[in-house]
Amino acid sequence: MTPVTGSDPVHRYHDGTKHHFHRFAPSLGYLDWASQPTPFRSFAGARDIPLAPRPDAHPSTAAIGDLLRHALGLSAWKDNGHARWPLRVNPSSGNLHPTEAYVVLAPLAGVTERAGVYHYAPDRHALEQRCAFDGDPPLLVALTSIHWREAWKYGERAFRYCQHDLGHAIAALGYAAALGGNTLTMDPQWSHGAIAALTGIDRDQDFVDAEREAAECALIVASLKPQVPGRVSSPGELLKAVAVGCWTGRASQLSDDHVQWTFIDEIAQATEDPGRTIAADHPPIQLPNYPITQLPDRRVLLQRRSALAFDGRSSIDGDRFFAMLAATLPAGGPPFDALWWDPRIHLALFVHRVEGLDPGLYLLPRDAAAVARLRAALGREFEWQAVTASLPLVRLARGDCRRLAMRVSCDQDIASDGFFSLGMIADFDASLDAFGPSFYRHLFWESGVVGQALYLAAETAGARATGIGCFYDDPMHDVLGLSGHAFQSLYHFTVGMPVEDPRLTTQTGYEWERLRL
Repeated sequence: MTPVTGSDPVHRYHDGTKHHFHRFAPSLGYLDWASQPTPFRSFAGARDIPLAPRPDAHPSTAAIGDLLRHALGLSAWKDNGHARWPLRVNPSSGNLHPTEAYVVLAPLAGVTERAGVYHYAPDRHALEQRCAFDGDPPLLVALTSIHWREAWKYGERAFRYCQHDLGHAIAALGYAAALGGNTLTMDPQWSHGAIAALTGIDRDQDFVDAEREAAECALIVASLKPQVPGRVSSPGELLKAVAVGCWTGRASQLSDDHVQWTFIDEIAQATEDPGRTIAADHPPIQLPNYPITQLPDRRVLLQRRSALAFDGRSSIDGDRFFAMLAATLPAGGPPFDALWWDPRIHLALFVHRVEGLDPGLYLLPRDAAAVARLRAALGREFEWQAVTASLPLVRLARGDCRRLAMRVSCDQDIASDGFFSLGMIADFDASLDAFGPSFYRHLFWESGVVGQALYLAAETAGARATGIGCFYDDPMHDVLGLSGHAFQSLYHFTVGMPVEDPRLTTQTGYEWERLRL
């Protein structure tokens, strides 16, 4: 079932995959467990380079291992007595993990004499060498998506969730890079075609029977290694080098049977990025020096979990609430410094139990330049009452909005049982007009980056968060009085005090970590 309303492919897909009170976006309607994708991709025949810490590891190899371990590695194993499954540092809708990572490295001392393109295997915390080539490239991480991983469960709406997950992965890499004293920057020069050629996902002979991957973005990690004169840096030079390199490895198949979701194929094609040289100038917002707005430590990165339920009783003090919101604002550092555009995501908050703050509906504009247009677009008589001098937070309306928050989030109790929940409101049409249809993906990426900041801020505050991909799109817009496509809700989130499941046991992500405990 593919909606056909409208001529623009982005609006057609976005409107066609909205959830409504009377119907959900098209999906299979049940879980076909026989075709459930395996959680990890591998490349048979590729050289395996373990990244587990060892005393004789070269510092550059150890630094790469540390980066990937704290961004994309396994955070834990869960066991309920009947089944055992892994969790990862980077969150994912349904724990399905469509995001794959490839790393471009200069020659590694004691490991390889040639530069290489590697696939990261989080199950083993290892690199699989896909290509060996001559050159001295910068450290680059390229991210791709396997749409089938999400579509297996969520059907046509899955493309959205793949992009959410991309944003979470970008933020996770940004935090992990910063903890190692490095910077992470998205390079918009890289077109999707160039990323596909760099990572080898366009090599038909390496993906026989295997689910194809879609190129997403290229990220430069700076200062793991001093800059060397003459290093390959531009996309053109690097692509020439890998084109004549030695490629190895064949992609594993994740499922024996598949359902073809052509609507996802159409939107993926319509939003392919041709690459660009634009660089936005966005001065940082000056934030109060809340401890929570500083970098999280490695323990917090590894302990992050998605809440399954909240207790519905606990409250949070105002200082911690404001600190969590401060963590979502761009302040010139990670994870938002990885993005090349001005903030396009704003937060509409349902506040339930925050000490010193009236329950009600609030708005946090994340870019002052958008406030006037937001105010004009919100078609209701709201208060617009400033809450605190330290944040651009305004109260729109007082009142108990727990049932409303639950209703618009697909009637899920978790949206009403926490301290607060929110919808991420995207500056939609103006962004697409400015940057083209490929920016549809970027809007979801930014929402994932904001979500990751909230996840870690909640953990730091002694609470827990979870992303909510299932929400009723237009009813959420109705709450705010929004019409048309000027602003659209892309992601919901909620924070509260979790109810732990005593039936579950938890182990560390890797055997070598358990042996060190």
